[in-house]
Order: sequence, then C-alpha cells, then structure tokens
Amino acid sequence: MTISGPSFDGYSWGAQASSGSRFGNMTVVDKVPPEMLHMVDPHWYQFPPLNPMWHGLLGFVIGVLGFISLTGNGMVIYIFLTTKSLRTPSNLFVINLAISDFCMMVVMSPPMVVNCYYETWVLGPLFCEIYAMAGSFFGFCSIWTMTMIAFDRYNVIVKGLAGKPLSINGALARIMAIWTFALLWTLAPMFGWNRYVPEGNMTACGTDYLNRDISSSSYLMVYGIWVYFCPLGLICYSYWFIIQAVCAHEKNMREQAKKMNVASLRSSENQNTSAECKLAKVALMTISLWFMAWTPYLVINAGGIFNLINISPLFSIWGAVFAKANAVYNPIVYGISHPKYRAALFERFPSLACANEPLPVDATSTVSGTTTVTENEKANA
Repeated sequence: MTISGPSFDGYSWGAQASSGSRFGNMTVVDKVPPEMLHMVDPHWYQFPPLNPMWHGLLGFVIGVLGFISLTGNGMVIYIFLTTKSLRTPSNLFVINLAISDFCMMVVMSPPMVVNCYYETWVLGPLFCEIYAMAGSFFGFCSIWTMTMIAFDRYNVIVKGLAGKPLSINGALARIMAIWTFALLWTLAPMFGWNRYVPEGNMTACGTDYLNRDISSSSYLMVYGIWVYFCPLGLICYSYWFIIQAVCAHEKNMREQAKKMNVASLRSSENQNTSAECKLAKVALMTISLWFMAWTPYLVINAGGIFNLINISPLFSIWGAVFAKANAVYNPIVYGISHPKYRAALFERFPSLACANEPLPVDATSTVSGTTTVTENEKANA
C-alpha cells in the first residue's frame, strides 16, 4: 500500500459527527497501512477521520516542543558536564533528568511530525512498538529522577546535619536503579503483559488501554501506581516536610532577631520575600507541573480500562502533548533556575544569561534545582 501525503478529500470542515456517523464513509483507520491493522483496536473504527487541521497543529506543536526541549536540555547537559563546580552528587540527578528528557524528544518528536504529515503511522509495526516503549521508558526515568531530586532536597533541608550526605556512588546507584527498573517495566508489554499499539489519532503509539482482559489491564493498573501515585505521593511528602522545616527555621530567625532588637537577620534584598514563601512557590510549581504533565495519560488509561468515558481520537492526543511538554519545562525548573547554572551560563553565553549580573560560580548551594539554602539555614533546618 502506497501512503500518500495529506488529503482533504472526504472531510467535512467544521461538521460535528453524531454517534456512529462518518465523514464520507471514512474512518480514522482508513489510511493505516495493512501491516498495522492487526494492532488497531476495533474501538477506533467507529470514529471519522480527524480534521487535517488537527494533524497539522499537532505536528507543529510537537516539532516546536522538540526543538525547545532539545535546546534546553542540551544546554543543561553541556553546562553541568563542563563546569567542575556543578559536578556534585545532587546535580547528577539534574543531569540524568536532562538526559532522559533529551532522549525522549530525540526518539519521539521527529517520528510524530512525520506521521502527522501523512496523517497516520507510516513507520511500521516494529518501530511503533519501539516508539511506545521509548516514550514509556524515558517517562519512567524522568518521573523517578524528579522523585529522587525531591528526596535529596528533603535529606538536606529536613534532616540537615543528621542526614547521611549523598555521595557520587550513592547518586549513581540510584540512577542505575531507575534505568534498570524502567527497562524491566517497559519491556513487559513486549513479552505479552499488555502490548504497544497505535493511539486513537494513529500518528503515535502507546500502551493498549482498551483491552480490558485482566492480564492486560492489570499491567496498566500496577504501572499507574508505580509511576504516578507513588512518585506523586513521595514528592508531596518531601515538599510538605521541607516547607515545615523552613517555616520552623524562619520562626527561629524572627525570634532571634527580636531578642537582638533588629528587624531581620536577613540582608535587605532578602527581606521582602520570606524563605518559606519562596519555597512554597517552588513546591507548588513543581507539583503542579508534574501533575499537569502526567494526569492526562492517567485519565485516558483509566477511562479505557474501566470504560468510564468514550475516548475519541482527538481526546487521545492530549496525553502525548502534555507529557512531551514536561520535557520542555523540566530544564527550566530543575536546571536553568539553579543559581550556579545561571552563573556558568552567563560566562559561556552572555546573551542567553538569565541574570543581569553573573553570580559567582562557586557560590554556596546545598541542593540541586531551585531550592538553595545557606549553610547556616541548613544547620538550623
């Protein structure tokens, strides 16, 4: 079967399809190559083709996200690996997150742009499975790396001097565990526990959430607990106690300042916004962005497994878009907002610097990412 380019024949622009109707007797599966049909769930045969506008818009958005992500994560990797003062155990997690997100977009963005042009999956069954596995694999790595970053901040700020310092070997061991578990989980569908299939828009592939056999649905339920609920709970737990510790420290500083008859123990530039307010914003932003990135996939999977909603091809698009957007703002949240990273960025690329004046590259920073605490604060936290 020869795959042609995008065609507007048979589409009704602006028309609304009623239940069971089709545009020009066409379905969303009509352009799928014959060798892919055995992977397509019967559920999708009831839907008319997507308006070509959606394919064009999806391809454009994924292409832009891919370019921004590759640029941002590439710069994070380069800066962290070429700046000696940044090569700390904590920052290995930031580097690992950037590598995971970079690889995700290398593997997933170009194929999706190509398939959006042809309005269907044209790269064959094998690459469909590889594509879906890669997305799941690198997503797993990113999620649990963010969890390890939250744990590291918890260890530094909450436990303080009582906590066991993170070593290079300890960080590498955790990273190796993340990649190993990710590989084991994402290989499972290749061997029959669930499977990788084309998604409803037919331009991407993912896990089969429409097969309600217990052997298939059990994978998604257990996987959802392992890669969504557990990390989200652990991240919320970490930041909850981090904020509590910083609030207690701020209270002690105010009491000490009162005893010393001074307005504040902080320098004038830090008096306007308290540390707990800054940290609360960081925690809220981190958790909110994480929730926004991965919840659409959870909703789609749960809706398919338990038949809660009628998932349409258009609805299935949003999981991929929001998950890939996560690879765009991760380097901003965890890398570019790092003060020592900004200082190194200013030195190498002055026109791209994120600050008006360079910060000292050897400035004190006790944790990776946006949360920074002085040695005095860490000791009292």
